[in-house]
Amino acid sequence: MDARDFHFVMIKPTHYDDDGYPIQWLRSAIPSNTLASLNGLAEAARDRNALGEHVRIHLHTYDETNKRVRPEKIARDIKQQGGKALIALVGVQSNQFPRATDLARRFLKEGLQTAIGGFHVSGCISMLDDMPDEMVELQAEGVSYFAGEAEDRRLDQFFRDAWNGDLKPLYNFMADLPSLEGEPTPILPSKHIQFTAGSHSSFDLGRGCPFQCSFCTIINVQGRKSRFRSADDLEQIIRDNYEQGINRFFITDDNFARNREWEPLFDRLISLREKEKFDIKFIIQVDTLCHRIENFIEKATRAGVNRVFIGLENINPDNLLAAKKRQNKITEYREMLQKWRANGATTYAGYIIGFPGDTKESVLRDVEIIKNELPLDLLEFFYLTPLPGSEDHKVLLSKGSWMDPDLNKYDLNHRVAHHPKMTDAEWEEAYQEAWESYYSDTHVETVLRRAASHRKGRPGNKLFLMMWFKLMIQCEGVHPLEGGYFRLKFRKDRRSNLPVESALSFYPGYLWEIVAKHWAYVSSTLRVYRIYRKVKSSPERHSYSDIAIEEIEKDGEEALAMIQETRGGVEAVAKTARDASIVKAAKERAVAS
Repeated sequence: MDARDFHFVMIKPTHYDDDGYPIQWLRSAIPSNTLASLNGLAEAARDRNALGEHVRIHLHTYDETNKRVRPEKIARDIKQQGGKALIALVGVQSNQFPRATDLARRFLKEGLQTAIGGFHVSGCISMLDDMPDEMVELQAEGVSYFAGEAEDRRLDQFFRDAWNGDLKPLYNFMADLPSLEGEPTPILPSKHIQFTAGSHSSFDLGRGCPFQCSFCTIINVQGRKSRFRSADDLEQIIRDNYEQGINRFFITDDNFARNREWEPLFDRLISLREKEKFDIKFIIQVDTLCHRIENFIEKATRAGVNRVFIGLENINPDNLLAAKKRQNKITEYREMLQKWRANGATTYAGYIIGFPGDTKESVLRDVEIIKNELPLDLLEFFYLTPLPGSEDHKVLLSKGSWMDPDLNKYDLNHRVAHHPKMTDAEWEEAYQEAWESYYSDTHVETVLRRAASHRKGRPGNKLFLMMWFKLMIQCEGVHPLEGGYFRLKFRKDRRSNLPVESALSFYPGYLWEIVAKHWAYVSSTLRVYRIYRKVKSSPERHSYSDIAIEEIEKDGEEALAMIQETRGGVEAVAKTARDASIVKAAKERAVAS
């Protein structure tokens, strides 16, 4: 190789744990959608000779959740191979910015051009009048920023500037959101798949969201106008991935139910599954009103959707209103969840702790209500977090309110602000005890009994997923979405503002941690497996019922604790009844006329 070679190195950074070590696994759970998208765009740029016919473009991809990134080694390899290079730290979220900063500085020290893109950069550019100090400082050291999306051949100019050694300090595309239709396939090299939990990958079919949730960054980064890929795009994505053995996918769209082309997309997947016998399965994200779309849930499960994530967020109408999440109606929760259950899908829900009206007592009471009255499989808890790029962050910043200066904590699993009603300790206790309550042995047994009573319930799958969530929080101290199998730690990779531990301290501590964690894994798994065997062998398992899975008339639902004991619950029922009455009267007038 010679000077006519150009190396584009794409790195999806992880973030640090509380001890300052990168969170990294032998096998990570969720592949990076951003890395797949950018790799696909880079492959297209290479194929069309974006730097001219005489320049060979080489692509290198790293997902740091399952692969160690050593800047000095990467730089040495590039120098040995020859040519020029651009290091891109991609999809960087706020909690990953400190790690990205440490990596960027090491690459700069090696004389390599370096850029950072992702939600933190884009969100700050979108919502703040001035860049945060940590961004200004890093930019002054020579790091470039890429704000916005890279479709529409935007990599071409980016590559040319890097090739000429003339990267701009900022590439700002926030005011120009591109179309997704006809864009290259999001795809990862097959070598990455062996380091994730099976033959999984991820991609998006739409970006943007019409809603106005104040805690959300998506509306300010991807816009409130939705943009979509076509059914032809989807089929190409599936075929390209399937060809290299990838058949399980996470569709990362924030709300697939708001994709106006959902039916042609599902129909294309149904055709691949039923006519061509593709063995493909999907996880999607939807809102709490998806069941109101005729045939949506039925077609979703025929298309291969076997897990669905629902942004429940809260069961208190007052809290939902305060967060501008007006689209969530607690009066719809049970019917929606029961319909997914009837069609055999495993349901996940996100639940935010720390809305202004919350107290420790109300949070734990609401968790009990959910356990008893909603047929939900998995519940994920999050701190209400003022993420840079959200309206909440901008408001707190304008008021001069305290927010934790350590961006590494902005992972939704750490408290980074103060609460108007709870003390810091109460808020943290509410968060921790919510996890313990939902994933108690008693409630694990309840979820397994509900699954075993249904012919499509898959209790073994529920057990695996519930234990995954429980053990990631209990043993690893990370959110389940950041989890993986067998934690990796490297002594010299510690955060730059912390000292490198001595070998005599680090290695015995790491070994003891491995042994202790695996003992906890085995003992906890054996305990709940006995519960699973008891549930599976029960002759009455098919006749099991409880209030969550029972069919209750609409009038009867008004007596549920979810309605009677939550703030605004009774008012929400009354409003739903009024709205229904208005719609009915309008229809009657239309018929009469």
